[in-house]
Amino acid sequence: MRILYMAEPSSASEWREEFSKQAPDIEFREWPDIGDPSEVRYIIAWEPIPDLMQRFPNLKALYSAGAGVDQFDLSQLPSHVSMVRLIETSMADIMAEYVVFGVLTLHRDIFDYQIRQRERCWMPFPVIPACERRVGVMGAGRLGLAALERLRPFGFQLSAWNRSPKDVPGGRCYVGGQQLHEFLGQCDVLVNLLPLTPETQGILNAANLSLLPHGAGLVNVARGAHVVEEDLLRSLNSGRIGGAVLDVFNQEPPSPDHPFWSHPRVLITPHIASNVQVKGAVDLIMRNLYRERRGLPLLNVVDRSKGY
Repeated sequence: MRILYMAEPSSASEWREEFSKQAPDIEFREWPDIGDPSEVRYIIAWEPIPDLMQRFPNLKALYSAGAGVDQFDLSQLPSHVSMVRLIETSMADIMAEYVVFGVLTLHRDIFDYQIRQRERCWMPFPVIPACERRVGVMGAGRLGLAALERLRPFGFQLSAWNRSPKDVPGGRCYVGGQQLHEFLGQCDVLVNLLPLTPETQGILNAANLSLLPHGAGLVNVARGAHVVEEDLLRSLNSGRIGGAVLDVFNQEPPSPDHPFWSHPRVLITPHIASNVQVKGAVDLIMRNLYRERRGLPLLNVVDRSKGY
């Protein structure tokens, strides 16, 4: 049995070592050293692979080396080949940590204090208790629910917006397009954890940003294409949006002259909110191999009708 690694080269040795610990009987190969392509049953990849099935005719599963799968053309994947997301507990925990950081940055007026610091101005702002701050998460999947769980002990008023109903302990789940406006209207801090689909691309546009309470904050840790950057910039400049913590962008990295770099109410991080944790990812792959041998459905398989 052979698994082919086609993701970040600098991490290949870590993947190889983990497979040698958990599954020494599996032959681990790193692109371009693939050996006989007909023996490749599983691929771990970050980017789409041209002529995938022509190159690897006996492929059984394609594992995305990231939380999203929007970079892959699922229509080109035969029905007998599973597309699997490598999301597991440790990855969700790391994402939740970043979301807490972003929300607290906005909740405690850190952008304003940074501006005051540059002005050498010692001026406190009124402290708003967390119980009076409304935090909404777009996308109540595994990552979104983990973020909500981490935020709950602070006492925020929590809500989520999702395609289908989900249980939000201590909060409310708004569902579908008919409740999007109502959801946005009560978000003092908005966290985006949506999958990127044709329906969600550009969802954070001028019209939807204008529905947020004046001065609301934004944390985007999903995909850059969810945000219409020109609209967000105008909203920041007008004060409609009070601050944005951005980990993802339409172009990564943004061009050197991109206005977000120097904007006083934007915090940029280089797509590090979370990443695949190798030990947990290999464990998930091994559990799926076990399930496959017993004719059980695989874990974390992408629903192609939804795109995630």
